[in-house]
Amino acid sequence: MKFTRLITCGDSFTEGMTDEIIDGQYRGWADRIADIMSAQVPDFTYLNLAIRGKLVHQVVAEQVPKALEFVTGPDTLLAFHAGANDVLRPKYKPELVLPLYAETVRKIAASGATALLFTVLERTDRKGRTADLWEARFRNFNANVRSVAQEVGAIVAEANEENLLMDRRFLADDRLHLNSLGHDRVAQSLLEKIGLPFSPTWREPLPPAPPESFAERSSSNLKWFATFLLPWLWRRLRGKSSGDGRSAKHSVPVIWKVAESHR
Repeated sequence: MKFTRLITCGDSFTEGMTDEIIDGQYRGWADRIADIMSAQVPDFTYLNLAIRGKLVHQVVAEQVPKALEFVTGPDTLLAFHAGANDVLRPKYKPELVLPLYAETVRKIAASGATALLFTVLERTDRKGRTADLWEARFRNFNANVRSVAQEVGAIVAEANEENLLMDRRFLADDRLHLNSLGHDRVAQSLLEKIGLPFSPTWREPLPPAPPESFAERSSSNLKWFATFLLPWLWRRLRGKSSGDGRSAKHSVPVIWKVAESHR
């Protein structure tokens, strides 16, 4: 299949946080695969409707209907990734989130688009009760993704196939979002999945990390707590989201050309 259009719906993962910034926007894995897809097809078009911080019901209500307006058939690759933010919330309700996710995937498939779905990383190197809780939740979430994907014939990008993605060096300083190296690894894996040119080195693990002293680790943890965790907690207490007031990167189809800065 030669895709003539890429449409992406989701949250910060799909928006591209915290990749390099180009023309005032995070680049992200979606821009990266659009670069390669646009080289295969003249007048290739791209929409990125994702906005950071969105929960699954917000992505479904605010992004998916617009995405479906622009589907042209199976030559449209429609990437849908939502629900990870829900899973991380203390009051997560799988009985609401999982059926809504599955119902939305069925709508995407019924539109004629080729659906691209994502599982999420179930386990990192973190230890403790919270890590165990999240692992159980994400395993259940992933089972739902795989089940509906099999039902409708969607493509699934598996986050747990390669243990190397557990390496914290693929994460930005906030310890939550991918950095440029992480976004590139995701992009290369997706390009392989959809049969386009990719870098075969994406599976290679990083060299062993140098040992970190207690002082370095303590300083890093303190900086993370003050710079990222406290602001996140403050937003939660006020019922605010990092995506409030933000608009999508590309809310209408743009003819995608690879800028020199992307090469």
